[in-house]
Amino acid sequence: MHQKGHIGASLLVYAPFGFVLSALTSVEMAFIGAAAVGSMAMVPDLDMKVPLVKHRGITHTVWFALVVGAVFGLTGALLGIQESILRGVLFGLLAFGFGTLTIISHLLADALTPMGVEPFAPLRDDNYTLDLFKAANPIANYAMLGLGGIVVAAAVVAGAALPV
Repeated sequence: MHQKGHIGASLLVYAPFGFVLSALTSVEMAFIGAAAVGSMAMVPDLDMKVPLVKHRGITHTVWFALVVGAVFGLTGALLGIQESILRGVLFGLLAFGFGTLTIISHLLADALTPMGVEPFAPLRDDNYTLDLFKAANPIANYAMLGLGGIVVAAAVVAGAALPV
């Protein structure tokens, strides 16, 4: 997938987190989270700009997703703990989840293409692909972006409507 498709995939995966954030904090916080996740959607493809790093290599693994999740989690905990320890733990866990899942969403979107991904490399070299469409398919990329935007907006609005 290309950028639009990856952003859409990250928003789809983020939608449950947006729902929770909207219900527990505010619509603004939920949309800030969506913007953060969307801005991170292309991080695994930074491997194309780093010499000697293979495209769809280490940055396209669950290990990389866990590292990104840990960075997000620590940031969320530090922001939340300013209010209370409980909120620090909650924000830390939510941030870890959507940081990790942002990268996983990238892998899932790439698994829709013929090239696929090897998410457990270097421990396992199994390649996962559904081979549904080429990464450059504009219809698939725009459809994923549109679907992600609609689903995350609906989740945030639904979360805000809850009487918490």
